[in-house]
Formats: sequence, structure tokens, C-alpha cells
Amino acid sequence: MELSICRKTFSFIFLLFSPFFSSLSCKACNAVDKEALLEFKHKITADPSKLLQSWTSSSDCCTSWEGVACDSSKRVLNISRSGLISDSDFIVDTYMTGTLSPYLGNLSNLQVLDLSDLKDLKGPIPPEFGKLSRLTHLFLNSNKLTGLIPITFKSLARLEKLYLDDNYISGSVPSSLIGSLTSLSELGLSGNQLSASIPAAIGKLLMLTKLDLHGNNFSGGIPTGIGKLRKLKYLDLSENQITGSIPHSIGKLSELALLYLNQNKISGNIPASISGLSSMQFCRLSENKLTGSIPASIGLLLKIQRIILENNKLTGNLPATIGHLATLTDMFFSNNRFTGKIPSSFGNLQNLQTLDLSRNHLSGKIPPQLAKLQRLQSLDLSSNPLGLVRIPNWFAKLNLFRLMLAKTGIEGRLPRWLSSSSISILDLSSNALTGTLPNWIGNMTNLSFLNLSSNGFHSSIPAAFGNLSLLMDLDFHSNKFTGHLKTIFSKETQDPLGHYNSIDLSNNMFMGPIDENIVDTPTMADITSLVLSHNPLGGAIPKSLGKLTELQKLELVGTDLSGKIPVELGNAKELTTILLSKNKLSGAIPEKVLNLKELKKFDVSGNQLSGRIPPHKADIPVSAFKDNPGLCGPPLPPCKRS
Repeated sequence: MELSICRKTFSFIFLLFSPFFSSLSCKACNAVDKEALLEFKHKITADPSKLLQSWTSSSDCCTSWEGVACDSSKRVLNISRSGLISDSDFIVDTYMTGTLSPYLGNLSNLQVLDLSDLKDLKGPIPPEFGKLSRLTHLFLNSNKLTGLIPITFKSLARLEKLYLDDNYISGSVPSSLIGSLTSLSELGLSGNQLSASIPAAIGKLLMLTKLDLHGNNFSGGIPTGIGKLRKLKYLDLSENQITGSIPHSIGKLSELALLYLNQNKISGNIPASISGLSSMQFCRLSENKLTGSIPASIGLLLKIQRIILENNKLTGNLPATIGHLATLTDMFFSNNRFTGKIPSSFGNLQNLQTLDLSRNHLSGKIPPQLAKLQRLQSLDLSSNPLGLVRIPNWFAKLNLFRLMLAKTGIEGRLPRWLSSSSISILDLSSNALTGTLPNWIGNMTNLSFLNLSSNGFHSSIPAAFGNLSLLMDLDFHSNKFTGHLKTIFSKETQDPLGHYNSIDLSNNMFMGPIDENIVDTPTMADITSLVLSHNPLGGAIPKSLGKLTELQKLELVGTDLSGKIPVELGNAKELTTILLSKNKLSGAIPEKVLNLKELKKFDVSGNQLSGRIPPHKADIPVSAFKDNPGLCGPPLPPCKRS
């Protein structure tokens, strides 16, 4: 077959398939085809990148129209006008607005139709597309198409690749339709509004290598016929409403490299037949209702790189056979009901980078064999009744970026080996740590996140804390820290890093007042959350807080504040939460503050405020204003006339 390709600017998709067309010659295109293409252009109301500029009635569609290719008989074979265009060394990302013309159904020789990523094609897919009996590739993904998948698609017997992802297509996928597309190798319907069950006829698509249905509203079970798709390499059914259990037949998919079933309502056990998935590299079954124990046969997945089972109801011991998975890099098993000890065989996982076993019921000694995991970057054992008492010294041999040991029974002082670690994210909250915050904390200069909340630390913050020039999130709430806040607020930065995102120092014994020049320190300029409640700060609310343009949450409950609520606070336009209750604030509530556009939570109860509550749009309950004897007006009782 000869094909005329008369422009080099085609989408990536066309470039991928162009080798399958043969020698080139340029002749005038068929009149019916030309009419169909001009009718399509007529339905386009916006084309900012002029993708169809060359499509004119006075020129030949085979020789002059960009994105159109013909065969030697002057029939159009390929239309490729994607919103992602390869242009020399970069990609142009554009769009077109309009609808799909039914005249495109008259392109009886068409093999490739690519109108993907145009973002703004609307309306239904014309049923006339079912007449394109020679079509092998149809790409309409990433638009705003609506309506049903036309039942006429069952006539597209030669279709090999069908992508309708990321539209607003609704309804069911008829079994009669899907069962007719026996040449399909790739089917992408993700990111739509498709519902009902996945048709059992999917088991007839024996050539299928990729099936992506994620992000719809499919319900019912996974068809057992899925096990017949022996060529399948990619299966994504995540983010639906699928129920029932994982069929045992899934173990027959020996070519499958990726299995995503997460964010459904799947129940029952993980079948032992999972061992048959010998090519599997990525497995995600999280956010379901899976029960029972992990089958020991999981140890036969010798190519697996990532297993995500978090947020289920899995029980029993962790199988020691997981230690056979030498290629494993990431293991996420959090928020289940696993019991027993962490298997010592996990020390054999020498490619492991992430180990998350948090929020389970694991107990016993952490196996020292884990010290062999020299590639481990993130370790999270939080919320397990491990009864650690002390963090084992062999942890110092690990090269961790992230260490999370919240609520694991740690007691006593912080271990000295932390001072020479390269840890960036450290969470030791909700333990029984005591003593002072040591001076060597200033040596942990890689810290970006530090949570020591809900422990028994006391004394002031050492001056060396100021060395933490990369620290962005700090949580010390519910301890017995004392002293002034200046050491924390004036720490060093490494621009553009080290600017605080959040600070929570609530429920301590920090002394105030809050420095009026708080915003003059670079570290505070970009803060979004400042929580200082339940500290004996005293003094007034600094007017300068209004200069914190990124601030979203301000909580100063029970901090012995006096004076007025500064009207300048209304300049912090991003504020969603302002909690100032249980203080000694007086004067009126500034209208500018109460009418902040983003305000959702506001509470000034238990103060000495007076005057009329300013009219406001935010839905604020009566309780937020109570116990201020001088306040009046909605939602409190009306003010008395003077």
C-alpha cells in the first residue's frame, strides 16, 4: 500500500505508526473524504494554534493539509490532530473547541483517527463512527466528550487501540459491543463516568495487552474471564465501586506487569494464585476491604518492585517469604491489622527503599537484620505496640531520609546518634520521651520536618536550634517547653529553602509576648499554619501578622492575650481559620477580619469583646461569639438601642 504523507508536523501517535505505512506519493484526495474533513473543521469554533489552518477548500487534502495522510488511491488513511504536537525539540500543548462531525464516518478507508488531548471537544461521539470498518487506532482521550459509547462501535472489528480516557462519557459498556472488538490490544476508558458492571465479554479480548478502566463508577465484581487474557501486561481497575473478591483466575496472567485494584470495595482474601503473576512489577490493592492473611505464595513474585496493600483489613503475621523478593523497592502495608513480629527475613530485601508498616498491631523486637538495608530511605513503624523503650543503636547504620516512630513506646532521652544522621523527616511523636531538647539538635541540619509532639520534653529551646536552616514543618505541641519563641521564629534559612510552612507549639509553657517584628524574619514569610494555643504568651496580637500573605490557619486559643483584634489581620487574605477564644481581648470585631473571603472557622468566645458583630457571609455558629458580655447582633441577640 502506498501512503501520501505531505506534512511532517504530526502528533506523537502518528509518528509511532508511520513506519507501518509504506512508500510515499502525493495525489489529490477523494471528494467524499475532503467533504468529511471540511465538515469536521466547520464544527470547530476555536483553533488557537491553527491546527486546521491548512485545511482549505481550494487546496488538496492529500498534498497540502497538515495532519492528513492518504494512500495511493487518494483515500484518507490517517487524521492526526492531537493537542500535543512534537515541534523540533519541544512539545506544543494546545486545544480546539467544537464538536465531532458525523461526516467523519464517511472516511471509509480511515485507519488512524487521533483527536486526543484537544481538551475542549464536546458533545457525543457520533454513532456514524461505527462505519469506519477499517479503523485500527482511535484516540479521542483528554477532551470533554459526553454521552454513551456508541453501540455501533461493535462494527469496528479491526480496531486495535481504543482510547476514550478523560472525558465525560457515561452509561454502561455493552457486552455485545466489547465482545465484538476481538482485535483490541489496548483499551483505555479511564477518567469517565461509566457505570454498571465490567462486561463479562471482556474475556473475549484475547489480544488485549492493556486494560485501563480506572476512575469510573463501575460496580459489581471483577469478571472471572479476566484470566483468559493471557497477553495482558497492564490492568488498572482502580478508583471504581467494584465489589466481590479478587478472582483466582487472575493468577493465570503470567505476562501481567502492573495490577492496580486500589480504591474499590473489594473484599475477601488475596488469592494464593497470585503466585502465578510471575511478571508482576507493580501491585496496588490498597483502599479496599481485603481480609485474611497475605498468602505465603507472595514470595514467588520474583520481579516485584512495589507492593501497596495499605488501608485494608488484612490480619495475621507478615509472611517471611516476602524476604525472597530481592527486586522489591517499596512496601506499603500501613493501616491493616497485622500482628506478630517483623520477620528477620526482611533484612534480605537489599533493594528496599521504602518500608511502611505503620498503624498495625505488630509487636516484639525490631530485627537487627534490618541494618543490612543500606538502600532504605524511608522507615515508618508508627502506631504499633512495639514497646521499643529505646530506639536501637543499629538504626545509626541506616542511611535514612525519613524515620517515623510515633506511638511505638519510646522512653527516655533522644538518642545521641541522631546528631550525626542525615535524616530529613523525623516523627517521634506520642511517645514518652523526656528531658531537655539537646544542643546537638542543631547538628541535624538536614531536617525539614520535625515532630516531637505529645512527649514529656521540658526546658527552653537551645540556641543551636537556629542552625536548622532547612526546617519547614515543626510540631512540638503537648510538651512542657518553656522560654521565648524567638529562638524558633528567627532560625536560619537556606533560600529558597527553610522557610516555615507550619508551626504547632500549642499546649506548652512558652512565654510571650509574640514579637511585633515576627514577620521581619525570613523564616516566617511563607508560613501557612501558626498554632500557639494554650501557652501563657500574654501581650497583644501583633498587627504585623497581617503581612503573612500565605497564612491560612491562626490559632491563639487560651494564650492570655489582651488588647484589640488588629484590623490589619484582615490583610492576610488566605486565612481560613482564626481561633482566638479564651483570652482577654477587648474592643470590637473588625469587619475586615470577619469578612475575609476564605474564612471558614472563626471563634472569639470567652473574651471581653463588645459592640455589634459585623455583618458577614461566613457560616459562623453562635458558640463562636458566646461569653463576650458586650457583643450583640446576629447571630447573638440584637443590640439595644442607645
